[in-house]
Amino acid sequence: MEGIIVLMFSQVIIKIVGLIYKLYLTNKKGFGDRGNAIYGSAFQIYALFLTICSIGVPNAISKLVASKVAIGDNKGAYRIFKIAFALFGILGFICSTILFFGAKYISNVYLQIPEAEMAIIALAPSVFLVSIASVLRGYFNGRENISVTANSQSLEQIFKTLFTILIVEQVANISSYNTVLMAASATIATTLATLFSVIYLYRYFIKRKKETWQEVISSKIHKKDSISKIIKSILVVSVPIALSALFSVITKTIDALTVIRILKKVVGEEEATLQYGILNGKVDTLITLPFSFNIAFATALVPTISSAIAKHEIYIAEKRIKFSILISILIGLPCSVLMSAFSNPILNLLFPNATNGGEMLKYSAWTIIFVVLIQTINGALQGLGKVNTPVIAFAIGSIIKLIFNIILIPIENIGVKGAIISSVLCHIISLIICFISLKKNINIKFEIKKFIVKPIIASIIMFISSYVCYNSLYGTTSPNLLLVISLIFGGIVYIITVLLLKILSQEEIYMIPYGQKTYKRIQKIKK
Repeated sequence: MEGIIVLMFSQVIIKIVGLIYKLYLTNKKGFGDRGNAIYGSAFQIYALFLTICSIGVPNAISKLVASKVAIGDNKGAYRIFKIAFALFGILGFICSTILFFGAKYISNVYLQIPEAEMAIIALAPSVFLVSIASVLRGYFNGRENISVTANSQSLEQIFKTLFTILIVEQVANISSYNTVLMAASATIATTLATLFSVIYLYRYFIKRKKETWQEVISSKIHKKDSISKIIKSILVVSVPIALSALFSVITKTIDALTVIRILKKVVGEEEATLQYGILNGKVDTLITLPFSFNIAFATALVPTISSAIAKHEIYIAEKRIKFSILISILIGLPCSVLMSAFSNPILNLLFPNATNGGEMLKYSAWTIIFVVLIQTINGALQGLGKVNTPVIAFAIGSIIKLIFNIILIPIENIGVKGAIISSVLCHIISLIICFISLKKNINIKFEIKKFIVKPIIASIIMFISSYVCYNSLYGTTSPNLLLVISLIFGGIVYIITVLLLKILSQEEIYMIPYGQKTYKRIQKIKK
């Protein structure tokens, strides 16, 4: 849990810092929703290539390394790392090359946004850099050194924000606020930040090399596997994970390929581009914020469950999975409720120069609860070695997403909201498939009262508290300050309600850092 908390805070910092540069870009003169459309579409293609050669890598390597370390085979763990480094370094270089030279074709033919070409070219080197970083992070995670991954990701986002503001500001002044050049310069910042992250990880690896080598030569057990066998083991784990992540990314890529293409026939190309910019640049940015709290559980579950299974400690795996799913519900549900209820005030607070999109955010917020649960359950399935299920789930979900995009977006009264409705349906179906698979593979009982009824009651009480606070004080202070006060008040009420309803048991509270002190204080308050 200490590792999870470190990673959780890291992810929160990443999202907050990332939000800063998104706020800067969206509110920047000459950028706005059109700039978001160019930048966002290029980023979706980049994310697609990134998924192919790196997304499944950290979890795959952390799983294999954790299994080796658990039985004392540090030499085998290091050998997995070396081979993975070479394999994915080559794959990343190939993908970067394809993206660089294919930028014009992708932007003109697939995206139908020719202005995205320069942004794609600027992002291309990042694919190679992230591939290398992913192998290093996977190795550190497998050795339960999660803080290194957390630090590298935090540094990357901080540099990305700084470079984005500095570079875009200069380009805006030089180019007289040319939207296309500003979008391309923002992606250059991403590549530079990724480079700094790789340097940090490599320096840490070199610093620990002597200690690592001592562990390697003192391995208690070692069975030397052939290179081909190790590559096969890595691919057997990484390919399904990459495919499941690929289908997850595809849901957003489907929007990049279909929203403007279909919507421009209904509302015209300029309006279609603006609406896609709102969806991708503002709405999707905000609904991913809660994922930062939850991704830590999904990341940590893979090596910890793999280690427990390797030691035949099934009861530990069951306990960790159950606890992580409960926390995911307690994180995701209130976030969906508050973001949906206060969609317009949130956009007014964060994007004062581009406030459109309240209705989109209102509906999109309900994807949060489903996505956080999918994250956690997929982490559990990967740790259990059931990596094919998420692939099937996301494949089916992506097909549903594409079909409903094609059906709903052309309907005049629905338009871009069709992409949101299809996303909700996609994630619900994917979640159901993954949950059924989890129940088949491990014997865990989920009490309806604890996992569904009580969290819903707590969320309703939180919503009523925030809503009453906001409306009763409206006009007494600025709307933005009132929103912050109402959300904080609702959050405090939610935490108190969760404790009063005894959703978390004594043992579960103890699993949280400083949990024993927290539990004792709760008992004193009750007395």
